[in-house]
Amino acid sequence: MYLLAQDQYFDREGLYGTADGDYWDNCERFVFFCRGALESLIALGSTWRPQLLHVNDWQTGLVPVYLKTLYRDHPVLGSVGSLLTIHNLAYQGVFWHYDMAMTGLGWDLFTPAGIEFYGKINFLKGGLVFSDLLTTVSRTYAAEIRTPEFGNGLDGVLEERAADLYGVINGIDYEQWNPAKDAALTRPYSADEPEGKAACREALRRELDLEDSRGPIVGMITRLAGQKGLDLALEGLPAILEAGCQVALLGAGEAHLEDAWMQAAAAHRGRVAVRLGYDTALGSRIYGGADCFLMPSRYEPCGLGQLIALRYGAVPIVRRTGGLADTVSEFDPARRAGTGFLFDAFEVGAMVDAVQRAATAFRRPEQWSALVRNGMTEDFSWDASAREYALLYKKALRPAAPRPSRRSR
Repeated sequence: MYLLAQDQYFDREGLYGTADGDYWDNCERFVFFCRGALESLIALGSTWRPQLLHVNDWQTGLVPVYLKTLYRDHPVLGSVGSLLTIHNLAYQGVFWHYDMAMTGLGWDLFTPAGIEFYGKINFLKGGLVFSDLLTTVSRTYAAEIRTPEFGNGLDGVLEERAADLYGVINGIDYEQWNPAKDAALTRPYSADEPEGKAACREALRRELDLEDSRGPIVGMITRLAGQKGLDLALEGLPAILEAGCQVALLGAGEAHLEDAWMQAAAAHRGRVAVRLGYDTALGSRIYGGADCFLMPSRYEPCGLGQLIALRYGAVPIVRRTGGLADTVSEFDPARRAGTGFLFDAFEVGAMVDAVQRAATAFRRPEQWSALVRNGMTEDFSWDASAREYALLYKKALRPAAPRPSRRSR
């Protein structure tokens, strides 16, 4: 591992900005990062030379552009392949055109076929156009982002690169996320020995001042943002409580949602608990103590919360979008197959119906035990994803055929 240090750009409180917005010099910061990474590889060329660069999101979107332009004939970098992973297409690194000179690229690239986007520079678009292969973090999201609804203005570019676009599900570290070994939990448990989860549930109730109840605890660990559907969950909260559920929420984000959820917790004391901020240990205890895990996302490229929830036996209740659709399957009580509950429309009624189905299953212990075990025995470790990436790396290194001209949007 090599780290690139430049305190002027990177020794700051936040990665990309503060609560007030993005840093004003983000274009300069990440031009430096992309160029610095490539120049570092040149400096290391006598001891180590990569075959391929795997870059991620807009912050490194200019790397494939530089490889195909400024470093095209370089003895160290000229033959290096590239693969770009899109983690969230909504974040694109868009800057005004006056920063074009700062990139070191010629104005001939400021075109619809290059990095121009509605009169501005778009770092992510540059990566989409120039990278040898593209991936995103689920197969469903790879299809969704080629549509106007989810494409954020880049669906035309992605449709043109469809043959080079692949969906590879993220994984989680099964040693780190392991309820049998998690020191934050009151009692360890596993799919084969699940008894400890009941103790974790009662301990979570005590910690969060929730009332004694025979109903399920619905956990949420999330950014408080519109994308995550926290407004939908808030609107449906009365019906969720009416179904006999309690709610435990951990997260931080948009101020109006933080305020609204704190007001909801005050109005439903003992039934709704909200903790603002991020606390790894408390997060583990919510995964360990919750019976269900709610993710009503507007869109979700992959999602990690549902993967951790499955591992900890917290049954996911999710909207059928992106990686949620690829990792959670609807529970069939008759066959006792499936791992969670899904809904399609981004509507309160659809979400509440899924919660009610979960609450009904919870009241039937044999069904619930089978459902929990199904989730806990799923395998979303990195092993399968790593094998897919290894195949794509080899594919990216093959000589590429000439590409057709590219559209801007």
